[in-house]
Amino acid sequence: MGDIAQNEASFYSNAEGYWKEVPPTVDGMLGGYGTISTIDLNGSKAFLHKFLGEGEGATSPGCALDCGAGIGRITKRLLLPLFKTVDLVDVTQEFLDKAKSYLGEDGKRVGHYFCCGLQDFVPENGRYDVIWIQWVIGHLTDEHLVEFLRRCQKALRPNGLIVIKDNVSYEGVVPDEVDSSVCRDLPIVHSLVARAGLHIVHEEQQKNFPKEIFQVHTLALR
Repeated sequence: MGDIAQNEASFYSNAEGYWKEVPPTVDGMLGGYGTISTIDLNGSKAFLHKFLGEGEGATSPGCALDCGAGIGRITKRLLLPLFKTVDLVDVTQEFLDKAKSYLGEDGKRVGHYFCCGLQDFVPENGRYDVIWIQWVIGHLTDEHLVEFLRRCQKALRPNGLIVIKDNVSYEGVVPDEVDSSVCRDLPIVHSLVARAGLHIVHEEQQKNFPKEIFQVHTLALR
C-alpha cells in the first residue's frame, strides 16, 4: 500500500515539476506544437456549437470552467467568446498569473482563478454550463479521474455538459515519463466515464492534426 501511495505522490509531484519548467506561452502549453492551436480551437468551436443555443435541451452560455487552463489559451479563444463568465483552474500559479495579462480586456469576465490539481479540486455545485477538460486527464490516476468527473457532474447546471478533449492511444495505457502522464485508449476512457455515472452524448475525432502526434478525440458527457 505504501508503494502505491508513494508512486501516486511522485506521479503528481513530477508532473508539477515538469510544468514549472515550461514557458508560459501558447507553444509551451502545446508542447512545441503551437501551430495547431487554431485548428484545435476551430474544431472545438464547431463541437460546442452543436449544444449551445435556444430551445429545449440546449446548453446555456452562462458560465464555463477551463480545467488545466494553463495561460488561458482555450479560455481566450473558445470559452470567453461564447460564455458570459469563465473560471480557470490549473496546478501552476505562474500560468494563471500570465493568463491575467494574456486574456486582455475580456479577462474582466473571468470569475475565479483556482490554483489546484484536478485530483484535489472541488468545483462549486450547480455553477457551470460547460466544464471543458482538455489535454489534462492523463495527469490523473484512473481513480482520481472517476472521482473528479463525479464532482463535475454535481457542478453542472441544468442541460450542462462536461467535455473531455484529449490524446487517445491505439491500445492500452501509454506512459510518458517526461511530463509524468499517461495516454489511454478509447475503450479505457469510455469505461472510466461509465464508472463516473456519465454517458457520452456525442463524440468525434479532431481532424487535420499532424500525423506524428496521438489521435485526439472530443467527448461530450452528461
